[in-house]
Amino acid sequence: MIQAAGYLVFRDHPRRQFLLMRHADRWDLPKGHVDDGESILQTARRELWEETGIGANDFVHDKDFLFQIQYRVKGRKSGKPRDKRVSIFLAQLTSDVEIVPTEHPGFEWFDWAPPHQIQPQTIDPLLAYAEAFFDQHNATQR
Repeated sequence: MIQAAGYLVFRDHPRRQFLLMRHADRWDLPKGHVDDGESILQTARRELWEETGIGANDFVHDKDFLFQIQYRVKGRKSGKPRDKRVSIFLAQLTSDVEIVPTEHPGFEWFDWAPPHQIQPQTIDPLLAYAEAFFDQHNATQR
């Protein structure tokens, strides 16, 4: 099974927004494949740093949030179908950070305005999960 991990990065100033990285043909999160000997959390942190320049001191990791999704992909080398599991954590920026896209042609901050229709396989289900998480989290803080 292919394993990948990354972060859904939010900022709340001046309004709630989330970060997506521009690929040639789609938008995606800062994420990547798990290297041998890495945990999914180590992978997510490494990929976030490599793809955006966001370091561990720039955000708060929400320990209560973990989104996982599994689907079939075509293997890069073999071309044969393989299972892929993607694990996404939640990062809340603690300050203004300059995004430095090193592996992608660009990035964009998207306004938080659910329901979202960006990419139906992974991004949209993640954002629906995040919306329910925020709703539940806000309800428990009242």
